[in-house]
Amino acid sequence: MNVVKTTDLKQREDAYSVRTTVFVGEQNVPPALEIDELEEEAVHFVLYDEQHEPCGAGRFRTVGEFGKVERICVLKEARGHGAGNLIMDMIEEYAKTVDGLTTLKLDAQLQAIPFYEKRGYEIVSGEFLDAGILHKTMTKPL
Repeated sequence: MNVVKTTDLKQREDAYSVRTTVFVGEQNVPPALEIDELEEEAVHFVLYDEQHEPCGAGRFRTVGEFGKVERICVLKEARGHGAGNLIMDMIEEYAKTVDGLTTLKLDAQLQAIPFYEKRGYEIVSGEFLDAGILHKTMTKPL
């Protein structure tokens, strides 16, 4: 598997396709909330499998001194093989190249919290709803 920072429209559409399958198809997030007005300011990442098919995605935005990690997802058939860690590794490495960032921040779905805790993220908020799904905000120093 290979993660790339998107450089063209085809790669970005691959990321959108994975996100739509996972968030809209599996989790019933409204399409208008999934692909949003922040896409143009975000840096997108897509994970490709051995057949060069997209199977994971994520995006990153700079918000003040925070690097905001968003939309991390992996297709059902690619889960359990380290795909999420590959995406996060690439995003975290990219974040280190952005001047002025001190902290990574993300809003984790409750079932994903153990995954992020293993990566060094700590919970900094109570539960809240985002797109009808319970989340907690987590941070990690860069």
